[in-house]
This record gives sequence, C-alpha cells and structure tokens, in this order.
Amino acid sequence: MASTADFKNGLCLEMNNDIFSIVEFQHVKPGKGAAFVRTKLKSLTTGKVLDKTFSAGEKVTTARVEKRPHQFIYADDMGYHFMDTETFEQIPIQEKLIERANLLKEGQLVDILVHAETETPLAVELPAFVELMITYTEPGIKGDTATNALKPATLETGATVMVPLFVDQDTMIRVDTRDGSYSERVK
Repeated sequence: MASTADFKNGLCLEMNNDIFSIVEFQHVKPGKGAAFVRTKLKSLTTGKVLDKTFSAGEKVTTARVEKRPHQFIYADDMGYHFMDTETFEQIPIQEKLIERANLLKEGQLVDILVHAETETPLAVELPAFVELMITYTEPGIKGDTATNALKPATLETGATVMVPLFVDQDTMIRVDTRDGSYSERVK
C-alpha cells in the first residue's frame, strides 16, 4: 500500500482489476477545501490513458512490476519472440503489447515490463532511439532544400518515416520510438 504522497512518474497501481502506470501527477492545494492529487494513468494492459483524482492521503494498492532485459529474435504468426538475456528463455508476445512494433529490428535489446506476482508480460519498451537503414526513398530534387520539405522513406523493418529531402537511400538514420519520427542521420 502507498499513499498519494508516494506518487511519482512510473509508479504502478492496481485498480479496477487492471494495472496502471502514473504518467503525470499534480498535487493541488486549493484555497478553500481539502487538497487533492490530479493524475493521468495509463493502463499497461490496454494502453488507454485516463484522468483520475485522488484525495490527499488516500491509500492505493501498488503493483510490483519489473523491467527485464530481452533481445528481439524474430516475428511470425504466433507473435514476436524475445529471448531473456540472462536466462536465455524465449517468450512470444502479441503485437498489441508492443508500441511501434514496426521499428523492431532483429537482435535489438528491449525492456519487457512483467507483473512480478503473476509473471505475465504487460508491455514492451523500446529504447528511446533506434538506428535503421533506409531501403527506399525518392531522390531529392536539387533546389528543393530551401523549405522544410519532407518525403517518405521505407526502413529496413518495413516502417515508413518522413525524412528531409537531403536524406538518400542506403543511409542510416536515428528514429525516435516515442512518436516514430526522424531524428538525425547516423555518422
């Protein structure tokens, strides 16, 4: 058990037969009335974000969630297969538990959130940035670089990302996995 004074970003709570992670919280002390804590909670099973207000000092049930390092091996019709880097045990995970699964590359290291009591995987966290090769993009036209124009580029994983006109085919780029956008070229 924890109280609202123990809230911090990333803390996992058990509510309504689901596990939620605190995305954002704000302690509010109005001039009149009791203090309260306004939170944004993200469901680790469905991915939905909801707003919830707690009274100051309210007790909540915390969930023990562990981050375990895994390596992505391959994907097939059974799901995405990962190998634990410590025990070398392989586990399949459905695509719905992976945000931006189209940015996964074979051999890539990820963290899998696991509910410690039931040993069930809840979500797969990709690193903040991944480096991928562009397999196809239209060539940039000379003279079009004055504006901030973007063009689509297909990556080695099959994902499509909008890149600046000066980026060519067979170039390694860094992609932000939080929003799936181009970040920079890799030297």
